Amino acid sequence: MKKQDGILLESGTNELEIVEFEMGHNRYGINVIKVKEIILPTPITVIPHAHPAIEGIMQLRGEVLPVINMEKVMGLPQTIGPNDGKYIVAAFNKQEVVFHVHEVTQIHRISWNQIEKPSDLYSGDASQVIGVIKRERDMLLLLDFEKIVMEINPDSGIRVEEVQKLGERERSDKRIVVAEDSPMLRKLLSDTLSEAGYVNIEFFENGKDALNFLEAIVADGKTVTDEIQLVITDIEMPQMDGHHFTKRIRENKDLSALPVIIFSSLITDELKHKGESVGANDQVSKPEIAELVLKMDQYIL
Repeated sequence: MKKQDGILLESGTNELEIVEFEMGHNRYGINVIKVKEIILPTPITVIPHAHPAIEGIMQLRGEVLPVINMEKVMGLPQTIGPNDGKYIVAAFNKQEVVFHVHEVTQIHRISWNQIEKPSDLYSGDASQVIGVIKRERDMLLLLDFEKIVMEINPDSGIRVEEVQKLGERERSDKRIVVAEDSPMLRKLLSDTLSEAGYVNIEFFENGKDALNFLEAIVADGKTVTDEIQLVITDIEMPQMDGHHFTKRIRENKDLSALPVIIFSSLITDELKHKGESVGANDQVSKPEIAELVLKMDQYIL
């Protein structure tokens, strides 16, 4: 089935649509914005010496796309044949990939504040789970598809070499707030932004925590722009997404002067209007870290 344009939500509502799919006895989710279509398996071409999780490549309307076997990614016993299951055709981080899953079941509309961050007790740096949705009889796990792809192809992620190409830079004492739920990406951003000269960064796991931090500054009677010079936010985050976070900043007269850059895998020409409608000053697609740094230079004086 093809994703219908009408399923897209109004920006800033802190809601999302999730495509639910099955792997083994568990149920998982992917943001519908990432999903281009869901199709039955088609013939693929096997690539010698490819990553173990890559089944091969397929052609779809003239585009050659890699097919990722989600059984291999998740360490499950191999039960799915080449003609079984479903293909989820996805687009993010300026690339298209196909995920081979057992079954696709339904679509849910939920609020980000219904999504819990995984506990450190059962998750860690190696975990692919970025959110847990509790339901009456089971749980739905949101997967970090950017991390899955980056572990297969590290060159698809944020690379410090891109910042190093910008040359020597002065260290900045300007204070920046970054909202990013992925521990791996927080570490990458810390390393790359430090290389770019930005060393005074406050990291938060979601928009809710970042907003509470900003509101606490003005509650103490301080002018927020004296304390913070820029906000950078991801879009997909448990509790509060980046669009709603940006909207809340713009609606608060004490915070509205803060420049906000959205840095997300979901920035496309078709979806940029969402960030514009909530008042983002700029939007940069992951993993374009050098572009992000150049935009930061514009807004930090």
